[in-house]
Formats: sequence, structure tokens, C-alpha cells
Amino acid sequence: MRIAAAVKWYELGDILQAKAAEIAGLTRAEFINALSRYQVDFMQHTAQELAEELANVD
Repeated sequence: MRIAAAVKWYELGDILQAKAAEIAGLTRAEFINALSRYQVDFMQHTAQELAEELANVD
């Protein structure tokens, strides 16, 4: 149930992928696989959001 909820919240844009993975109790890679099973695109970011995430990568 947690995975389905996290997928839906991610799909709606309510939470980011990392937070959704945390809620689902999965690694980010596992969460991306879950998105595929639920037929949800793993890229839900706008260009601005993607730039912000890339700026925060260490």
C-alpha cells in the first residue's frame, strides 16, 4: 500500500522521487522500477526542478 501511495503522490507531483522512494521503503532504483510497473513516467520534473536537483548533486 505504501508503494502505491508513493507512486500516486509522485505522479500527481505532490512529492519528489527521493521522498517517494523513502515513503515506499525502497531505494531510488527500486522506486523507478515500481513506477514502471505502475506505468508512471519516472521523469516528472520541469527543466527548473531538474536544474535545481543537478545543482545539489555532490
